[in-house]
Amino acid sequence: MAYTKIHAIQATVHKAIAYICNPAKTDGSILISSYGCSPETAAYDFKFALSKTSQSDPNKAYHLIQSFLPGEVSYREAHRIGVELADKLLEGKYSYIVTTHIDKGHVHNHIIFCAADNVNHEKYHDCKKTYYHIRSISDELCREHNLSVIVPGEKRGKTYKEWQAGKSGSAWKEQLKTDIDEAIKSAATYEDCIELIRAKGYEVKGADFGEKAHKFISFRPLDRERFVRGSAKSLGMDYTKERIKERIEEKALAKDKKRVPFPTRKKPVVKDYARKNLIDTSGDKFVQSPGLKHWADVQNLKIAAASYSHAGSIAELESQIAAKSTLAKTARESLVETEHQLKDLGQVLKYAEQYKANHIYHVHYQKSKDKDAYLHRHETELILHDGAENMLKRYGIDLKTLDADKLRIEYNALYSKKETLQKTYRSAEKEIADLNRKLDNLNQYLDRTSEQQHTAVRTPEKNSASL
Repeated sequence: MAYTKIHAIQATVHKAIAYICNPAKTDGSILISSYGCSPETAAYDFKFALSKTSQSDPNKAYHLIQSFLPGEVSYREAHRIGVELADKLLEGKYSYIVTTHIDKGHVHNHIIFCAADNVNHEKYHDCKKTYYHIRSISDELCREHNLSVIVPGEKRGKTYKEWQAGKSGSAWKEQLKTDIDEAIKSAATYEDCIELIRAKGYEVKGADFGEKAHKFISFRPLDRERFVRGSAKSLGMDYTKERIKERIEEKALAKDKKRVPFPTRKKPVVKDYARKNLIDTSGDKFVQSPGLKHWADVQNLKIAAASYSHAGSIAELESQIAAKSTLAKTARESLVETEHQLKDLGQVLKYAEQYKANHIYHVHYQKSKDKDAYLHRHETELILHDGAENMLKRYGIDLKTLDADKLRIEYNALYSKKETLQKTYRSAEKEIADLNRKLDNLNQYLDRTSEQQHTAVRTPEKNSASL
C-alpha cells in the first residue's frame, strides 16, 4: 500500500511547483501531468482561482505526497496511479499538477492542487476526515492496480469535444435504442429494465401503467434538454412501453418453459432471519451439548426458510443476483464515463471563465498606445487570457459563441447524473451482498441436510447386518 501525507501551502506556490517539476527528478519532465493549468503558468492559474473565492483562510494550495514501497511499482505506473488519485479526490473541480520523482530509493508522487475550486469557487477543507478519504482512495487504487496493472474493462470516456459533438443530430437516438435493447436482454422484469435504463444515464418518465399514467414513456439523456417519446413515430414500434414489457415477458415465458419453480409460500417468514448467517454446528460445544445442537438446528432451519421464502427458489435467487450484478456493472461503467466527462467539461468551464474574466484586459491592451506599460501593469491578466484562449482552441471551442453560463448548467447536469449513478451502484452492490448471503445460507443448509439424510439411510443397514 502507498503512504500519503498532505500539507498546506500559504506562500511560495511557484517555488513548490518548480521543485516538484524539476526535470532532473521527473525523468526529463516526462513524468509530469496537469489539469486546469500548465506547469509554466500554474501559479497564475491558482491566483486567478483564489481571486474568485470569498473565503479568507490563508491557504493557497495543498501539497500531497504519495509514496510506494521500493521495487513494487514502475515509475510510469506510479504516475498513472497519482493522476487517478488526483482525479478521484478532486473530482474535476480543482487545478492540479502531478509529478513522479525518480531520484530517491523509493518511487513517490507529488500532487500540488489549488486551494480554491474552479466550479463553485470554494476552498478545500483539510481535516482528519478528508485525510482518511485521501488514504482510502489511495489504498483502493493500489488494490485495483495490484501496484502494477490497470483494472480491465474500464474504458476511457469521451472527451468533451466528442461528447459535445454527439449531442447534435439524431445519433443519440440510435444509442438510446441500443441501450434499451441491452436492458431488455439483461432484465428479468419490466421494473428491472427501467432501472437498468436509468443506470445507463437516462431520465425516464411515464413508465407506469394505469388510468392516470402517461400514454407514452419518455427518455432523456441527462445532458440533453428534451425528452424523446417511446412511440412508433419517434423510436419505432419496439420501443413503446407496452412493447418493451411484452418483449421482456416473451423472453421470461420462453425461459419458464424450461424450469419448474418451487411452490410459493402464502405467508412470509420473519424477515430478520433472512439477514442472519447459518450457525456452524461442527464445533465441540455443539457435539457435547445435544440441547445446544438442537437449538442451532432450529435456528438454521428458520434462516434457510426465510432465505427461501424471499426468493421462491434457488434458481430465482440466482436470477436476481445476475440481474443486480448487471445493474451494478452498468451503473459502474456509466459512472466511470460520466466522471471522465465531468473532468473534461470542468477543465473547459475553468478556462471559459478565465477567458471571460480577463478578456477586457486583452481588449484594452490592443487599444493602448503604450503596450509595454500596459503589459507591465496587467501581465498576470494577459497571461491568463492568452493561456485560456489557447486551451479553449485546443478543445475545439468557438470563442465567438462561448457561453460560460451554459457550460456551468451542463456541468451541474452532469454532476447530478454522477450522483444518481453513485446511488444506483451502491444500492445494487448492497442488494447483491444480501442476495448472496441468502444463497449461501440455502446452499450450506441443503448440503448439511443432504449429508444427514445419507447418514440416516446407512445406519439401519449397519444395524441389520449386525443382527
